[in-house]
Amino acid sequence: MRRRLVLLSLLAAVLVSGCGYNDFQRLDEQVSADWAGVLAQYQRRADLVPNIVATVKGEAGFEQETLTRVVEARAKATAIQATPQLINDPQAFQKFQAAQGELSGALSRLLVVAENYPNLKANQGFRDLRTVLEGTENRINIARDKYIKSVQAYNVLVRTIPSNLTAMVFGYQTKASFTVENEKAISNAPAVNFDKPGEKK
Repeated sequence: MRRRLVLLSLLAAVLVSGCGYNDFQRLDEQVSADWAGVLAQYQRRADLVPNIVATVKGEAGFEQETLTRVVEARAKATAIQATPQLINDPQAFQKFQAAQGELSGALSRLLVVAENYPNLKANQGFRDLRTVLEGTENRINIARDKYIKSVQAYNVLVRTIPSNLTAMVFGYQTKASFTVENEKAISNAPAVNFDKPGEKK
């Protein structure tokens, strides 16, 4: 009887390892870790925005609409509960991505508009913040790339034979990832008025 239990345990272990169960555990942990990395970089950017806005506000005549868009975009992005479960809900993930994309676009426009203000460009505090922001955007891209690769590996495991059978048995489903389509607006160059501040056409 005891020997049978040992043999059954060994057989179960072989079946579990052969059907991809352990791979699911490993890749799921990797996806979660990389998602946490993405959130950390987005939070880092969100924390920079108030200081950037405060510095720009000190520049006389700076476009109020540009500042308002940045503040509103930050509020929208930080209002979304970025929980670990978010990556299992494609619709919620899409809203999160859209909100972060809107903040990226608003900050991009602010930096372009700032080129029209020599005093602001010469402000050491603003220059330092701009450098930190640009570094943060690079970190975001790196973190997102890692997450995309992890999700791709996980989703392939969910969809391919025989691991897809394990996915069905244990309820593993594909996870949401970043898409190019949702970020077309970010890649478009913002429309900027290159007239001098205060000058009317």
